Amino acid sequence: MTILALALHILSAVLWVGGMLFAHQVLRPSASPLEAAVRLPLWARVFARFLPMVMLAVVLLLVTGYAMVFLVFGGFGGLPLYVDLMQAIGIIMMMIFLHLFFAPWKRFRRAVAAGDLAAAGRDIEQIRMLVGVNLVLGLAVVVIAATGRYW
Repeated sequence: MTILALALHILSAVLWVGGMLFAHQVLRPSASPLEAAVRLPLWARVFARFLPMVMLAVVLLLVTGYAMVFLVFGGFGGLPLYVDLMQAIGIIMMMIFLHLFFAPWKRFRRAVAAGDLAAAGRDIEQIRMLVGVNLVLGLAVVVIAATGRYW
């Protein structure tokens, strides 16, 4: 059970952080020369596929992370510092994601569907900023996860 929880936890983190890295550092600069009438609907299609995957990853990260708290560490009292840090940063990331999903993403979808490219452009910039913040936090968690037990 512990190995399965760890495997799902790692895969969920890789999907989320890797997807953000690809979207923010590869797709965004590659799509930026496109006209807004092409670029913004492209982003709507990309996020319509990616964000539900992230939602599943968030659920799996919570379930598997807390399962390991009890299976590996015997509860919250025995957690090492690096696990506390991963948990704290992960919760911040999840709150940022939930805000992104239920506010700017919702507005962005409506604006693209209505053909309001100016509003969609403002929303995609807010999404870009939130993804950028979460990307930095996610990379920090990856480093903490990989090195923490050696501190």
